[in-house]
Amino acid sequence: MLYLYVCVPNGFRNTPNADLNGKPYDIEIYKDDEGDNWPPSSPPPTDEKRRQMKVEQAKYLENFKFPLLPTSEDTYTKIAKIGQGTFGEVYKAIKKLTQPVEHVAMKKILMENEKDGFPITALREIKLLKKIEHKNVVNLLLISTNNLDSRKISRTEFHLIFEFCEHDLAGLLANTNLKFNLAEIKDVIQQLLNGLYFIHLNKILHRDIKSANLLITKNGVLKIADFGLARAFSDVIVKRNHKYTNRVVTLWYRPPELLLGANIYGPPIDLWGVGCIMAEMWTRCPILRGNSEQSQLLAITELCGSITVDIWPKVTDLNLFNTMELPIGQKRKVKECLKPYVEDPNCLDLLDKLLTLDPDQRIDAHGALDHICFWSKPMPGGLGNAISRLQTSNYEFLVKQQKFGMVKQGPSAFAPTGLQDRIY
Repeated sequence: MLYLYVCVPNGFRNTPNADLNGKPYDIEIYKDDEGDNWPPSSPPPTDEKRRQMKVEQAKYLENFKFPLLPTSEDTYTKIAKIGQGTFGEVYKAIKKLTQPVEHVAMKKILMENEKDGFPITALREIKLLKKIEHKNVVNLLLISTNNLDSRKISRTEFHLIFEFCEHDLAGLLANTNLKFNLAEIKDVIQQLLNGLYFIHLNKILHRDIKSANLLITKNGVLKIADFGLARAFSDVIVKRNHKYTNRVVTLWYRPPELLLGANIYGPPIDLWGVGCIMAEMWTRCPILRGNSEQSQLLAITELCGSITVDIWPKVTDLNLFNTMELPIGQKRKVKECLKPYVEDPNCLDLLDKLLTLDPDQRIDAHGALDHICFWSKPMPGGLGNAISRLQTSNYEFLVKQQKFGMVKQGPSAFAPTGLQDRIY
């Protein structure tokens, strides 16, 4: 059985609701017969893990000074809720007393639990976004709070104020009324690669590349968002004990090296996610959907072939490779399975290079941008025209809200392995 899941336009429905401007809207939703259409959550952290996170949190608070502003209530008016996650909620808002009207996204972070303190992911996001300014990376405008004494954060509300983006890619892909042509698909992936190239150039790993974390403006500009799991990295690991966690990246977009327990890794983990998203542009849903780490590995080997020393020489350095029973004799079927959906041979070749098992052989952002895929007709472009025809916003949050009739709870604040229901 091949673990390549392709969404068939079956069982869609229109649900009356209100859009972000208070007008009725319809978004067609894919109804998954197998249940949830999102990755599984992870168990809560151990006490030891919480202690480790508190130490890291303390270091951030000690070294980082918040550019705090007074409460945002007098400055912004919330219009509608567009996202919800572990650490707060995201609202569309307008800035008061400005002409023309200026829209922003307000991410509210509420400290309800003094034990956990200020969420470590929010601290990371603030710190890293202050270092990055790029057209294809979401712009953090400012931070506001109702308590300027950052030492007393219990029951304090913080708002991260971002530039407003009308859609996210997951929401757009769930809208079956929207069809992407080849030039528009190239446009999406090229913008994503441009943003990742800049992020990696600044020695930062995103570590949660997925369609829900890619925002799209009404003019068709892609913005990489949600840096809650991001971290700085070094090309040279000076000390072997300076290792990273492998409990990152949403399961369906997680590369094989992380599933096999790698704790020394780099930009290739983000490029695997690009490959998954690129395929998703044609299939309209995630192509590798395991319900556990082992089943995710099985799905990957079914599509990408068996994991062996011949095709991945350093795989023996990963402990789980030596302890897990992995399928043998599986042939690589990336091109074979995706060819019915991806007719362009150049795009198919780039997909094959992005979904390479060995991270050392996986194409990087620079190499991908130089690929013939982006330098052959039709040339990348036209996304803005396609998006401009939409009358309503498209977010994964709204898709889930219509499908389930409510917002499904995300995983634990310290469980980054499941779906993090964040938009920014």
